[in-house]
Amino acid sequence: MKTIARDVDVREDMQDPDANFRPLTAEEAQRLRERKPLISPWRVIAVQVAAGLLVALAAWGLSGRQNLGWSAGYGALAVVIPSAVFARGLTGRFSSLNAGTAVLGFFLWEMVKLVLSVAMLLAAPRLIVALSWPAMLVGLVVTMKAAWVAVMLAPKRPKI
Repeated sequence: MKTIARDVDVREDMQDPDANFRPLTAEEAQRLRERKPLISPWRVIAVQVAAGLLVALAAWGLSGRQNLGWSAGYGALAVVIPSAVFARGLTGRFSSLNAGTAVLGFFLWEMVKLVLSVAMLLAAPRLIVALSWPAMLVGLVVTMKAAWVAVMLAPKRPKI
């Protein structure tokens, strides 16, 4: 009988997810901001640029083939350039007017980022001589994953 009662309680909680929601007080929000500082999107992009440059140089240096370095570098650019456009759009004045424009701006700039990335990938065979798709994809993936390195290397605020 106890398991049935517990299952019913769980189902009731699942039906009303807002039942346990409690907004943060100003003090709780401030403590959260101090514990988890914001990371600048430009810092993330800088780390992605460094990772893309490293992977392009490694592809060129390890293989001895210039086209592999260019392919990996172009894959990195297919991440960095759209990310920079996205960051610029999100940090503009329009996106910070109110919550509605912030959400609209986020989705708009994410769509621009996606379209720009796809357009760059489609243009790659015309722009890079002897394009190596595997090298380009390695550059693309390593550069995308470098965002997590930027998060892990984010400066910590000193404990007061």
